[in-house]
Amino acid sequence: MSRLAEFRAAEKALQEQLAQLESLKNDAGLKKEIEFEEKLQGLMKTYGKSLRDIIAILDPNPKASQQSAPAPKTRRARVVKVYQNPHTGELIETKGGNHRGLKAWKEQYGASTVDSWLRA
Repeated sequence: MSRLAEFRAAEKALQEQLAQLESLKNDAGLKKEIEFEEKLQGLMKTYGKSLRDIIAILDPNPKASQQSAPAPKTRRARVVKVYQNPHTGELIETKGGNHRGLKAWKEQYGASTVDSWLRA
């Protein structure tokens, strides 16, 4: 982009921002908010209070309001299952059913038979 094009783009953006600023200056809601903020700052100076003091006065138990939100759910840890093949005495420890050796046993002996090999 040429320097002239950059200049014109920046100038156009500035004009748009100035127009937005003018519309905000004429907004009644903004004027009320500014007036409220000025009065609040004046009161805070008069009584020697900070914003933290005001928040503590308005919400004395901030932790209670945070506790009302539901706690994030956490997953229960998987339990290690131990299977022992009675034919070979081999042990397989797994947290899920996606173990290669366990799948092979289920193919060879059947799922219900292998499930009965679960040690307590």
